[in-house]
Amino acid sequence: MPVVLRSSPLLWARVAAMVFACIAFSVALYGASLTHGTGDWCVFCWSFSFVGTLLIILVEMFGLQTRAPVSWKNFPITFGCYASLLCLSASIIFPLYFLKGYAGRSEMINCRIVSTVFSCLATIAYLSEVSLSKARPGEVAGYMATAPGLLKVCETFVACIIFVFISEPISYNQNAATKWCLAVYCICFILSAAVIVMCVGECTGCLPFSFARFLSTYALLAVGLYLSATIIWPIYKFDNEHGGQSHRPNSCGSSIGLCPWDKLLAISVLSALNFILYLADLIYSARLVFVTV
Repeated sequence: MPVVLRSSPLLWARVAAMVFACIAFSVALYGASLTHGTGDWCVFCWSFSFVGTLLIILVEMFGLQTRAPVSWKNFPITFGCYASLLCLSASIIFPLYFLKGYAGRSEMINCRIVSTVFSCLATIAYLSEVSLSKARPGEVAGYMATAPGLLKVCETFVACIIFVFISEPISYNQNAATKWCLAVYCICFILSAAVIVMCVGECTGCLPFSFARFLSTYALLAVGLYLSATIIWPIYKFDNEHGGQSHRPNSCGSSIGLCPWDKLLAISVLSALNFILYLADLIYSARLVFVTV
């Protein structure tokens, strides 16, 4: 089997991202003393990104794209986008939990600093890969290489973060309004994830209706749903008249990471962010004329 390795900016971006992610989790496991469960998440982000990128490079090196059980027009950029978001989350979470409040020049602190730096470098490298892989104006490409496809990845990732914050501690069972917000997050996440799976699995043609029309209709529905959640969640969590708490508790100042009130605020911000993402998705989906999926 011939080995083909053509040098290109995209290849070097992937190699750099892979190396940076490898260094980040290797140093963290070596001497960062990760005792908090959050450290396991960060290590997973880096190692998952490393393994996936290595797999993509090997498949293209040995010319196995046609034998892959996924659409190779959609899979690499989808993974690259997820990897950039995973490394970005680790770059924020890791120093928040493992550098905040620590001082000194010990080996443990140095390892944590090195992991944080290389996590940031891996994020930049993955963002470069996505930028090099995305479709250019007038170019026929897979759906996931277009702006709406990349927005779908961001939407599902933001929803996953919302699920983490809303479930630890559980903050959606206050009343019917907050349960509605949870339903909005779940419905939109499931549909966006289904679109990604259909595109990567090349099964969009199996739908009994137009895929493009489905995307536009769904984007319009998601905009309305997220608009309601963006309005309802802050009212019932930060308005004293509706059982909320308008001021940040003093106990939050001494807690490691995010306290429950901070997580409620993060859910509000992330809801508004996803509303903006779905609104941009709707605009792009309405303007998208021809895409091969």
